[in-house]
Amino acid sequence: MRISLEEAAIRLQNGEVVAIPTETVYGLAADATNDIALQKIFTTKQRPADHPLIVHIADISQVAEWVTDFPEVAVKLAKTFWPGALTLILPAKNHVSRVVRGGEPTIALRVPNHPVALELLKLSKLSVAAPSANLFTQLSPTTATHVEAGLGESIPVLDGGACQVGIESTIVSVAVDGQWQLLRPGMISEVEVAKVAGRPQKKVAESSKVAAAVGTPKAPGQHALHYSPRTPLLLFKDRAALLDTSEQLIKAGKACAALLIGDGDKPRCYVMQLTKQPAEVAEQLYGALHQLDALKVDRLLVELPPNTPDWAAVLDRLSRAGFNKDT
Repeated sequence: MRISLEEAAIRLQNGEVVAIPTETVYGLAADATNDIALQKIFTTKQRPADHPLIVHIADISQVAEWVTDFPEVAVKLAKTFWPGALTLILPAKNHVSRVVRGGEPTIALRVPNHPVALELLKLSKLSVAAPSANLFTQLSPTTATHVEAGLGESIPVLDGGACQVGIESTIVSVAVDGQWQLLRPGMISEVEVAKVAGRPQKKVAESSKVAAAVGTPKAPGQHALHYSPRTPLLLFKDRAALLDTSEQLIKAGKACAALLIGDGDKPRCYVMQLTKQPAEVAEQLYGALHQLDALKVDRLLVELPPNTPDWAAVLDRLSRAGFNKDT
């Protein structure tokens, strides 16, 4: 259900949820200070209650309303990358809803770089929590049509066109002492963050138990299975293995479709081919996966990009999309 900017503002003020555009993906927004409204996000998405939400604010001046400390490193990052696809996790003030924090002592904040989203924040005079407007673990939406296909046409959607970044924001946690950690890769890279921060990130062990012990905060998008199409998805590090699997599936009478990165040999099935440019692939990734998922074939075959820093965000999303919970 498409709605106007004015209606979206009114609905948010009345404690309803509204799907809104950002430059990353469409978010399912609600008043970040209204616990009843926030609960509607979790219910609609079927999202676990202990997963924090990102609060979208209109400008850097509003940070003080949410945090106890705004370290200089975080200030530098905000001034450099906001509005933009960077989320900062900072120590939360006591009044900040435990619902939006997912029970954590921290709050996730960003200023979106989308004219419609920014106008909505100003018109409504609200800050909004807005995780991706999809069912939990499923493909994120980058168009209003994706939102309606995933959540149903009764969901009010503010249509702002296709998202320009195409995957979720980079998430960086900044401690009071200025040490920082990259918790989710995005199109703002670790190298770019380190350059502005003036120091490398704090390294911690990969184990979730160790991370919890040293105080690494929870952040959106860390679930092992995430960003996933309904169709079973197989990931391949090289084209030859993908081609071989496609032939095996065809011989077994199974229908498949493939997502390839770069030129080269193609399998004998429906193919979508993306460029070798990380930013272009990120922008088009979810749209391509939505299109392939709609084919309702037996398997989706996806070629992984190189394991290099410039591909980190795309590789992260695809690895989670193809995670096998049974292994």
